[in-house]
Amino acid sequence: NDYYKTDKGYVLGRMWRKGNTCALLAQVVVACCEGINISGNFYRNKLKYLAFFRKRMNTNPCRGPSRIFWRTVRGMLPHKTKRGQAALDRLKVFDGIPPPYDKKKRMVVPATLKVVCLKPTRKFAYLGCLAHQVGWKYQAVTATLEKRKEKAEKNIEKKIDKFTEVLKTHGFLV
Repeated sequence: NDYYKTDKGYVLGRMWRKGNTCALLAQVVVACCEGINISGNFYRNKLKYLAFFRKRMNTNPCRGPSRIFWRTVRGMLPHKTKRGQAALDRLKVFDGIPPPYDKKKRMVVPATLKVVCLKPTRKFAYLGCLAHQVGWKYQAVTATLEKRKEKAEKNIEKKIDKFTEVLKTHGFLV
């Protein structure tokens, strides 16, 4: 039982509260962490993360959106118990969508989407922009890779369109 999510448009804490029961039981893969939303003003969230990174005992803290998300999840799990450690081991987080997971079906949790959780007038910040502001260097790289992947999908759709029309006429596709 694997659960796979793409996190564009989800609210950070809400998304995981619904998903942690899945992680306690099965493998959970969270991709495209740079699209996660954090409620609250961007500047306020930036100051919070900069204060966290300024601590003396943090030697080379990971600044990418996937690691920020992983750390948030760790705070919500009992990570010092065997059960919590096993749940964290079953969780995989990625920036962008890596090749083995880009062809798998994705799960959507509607109760945790930003359009459902937040009022339209509320301010929010994207985790990718926030990570870029606090020192993550690979925002442009992941953006170009995702654009290239979308362009390739459009080209494939153009090539397959004539075959899908024939299949529809014969009743194989509805």
